[in-house]
Amino acid sequence: MIQKLSDSNILDALGLFCPEPVFRTKIELENMQVGEILTVYADDPAAEDDITRWVTRTGHELLDMAKEGTKITFQIKKVK
Repeated sequence: MIQKLSDSNILDALGLFCPEPVFRTKIELENMQVGEILTVYADDPAAEDDITRWVTRTGHELLDMAKEGTKITFQIKKVK
């Protein structure tokens, strides 16, 4: 589910497991403009490596990643 908060894009992928968090991140970034930032929330243990590697491989920019308990928050900037 994507939520729009002002100029922010938020993807709540909590409760979803591989490959859904990466797949949904890809779809959301495809629908965004270059320079926009997507915040992704995930709790799949594989998401940390999967999303980090996918962002690097596709040329986007991982601005931040933080873990709080089982929740992982990613800040991804669409570069291309």
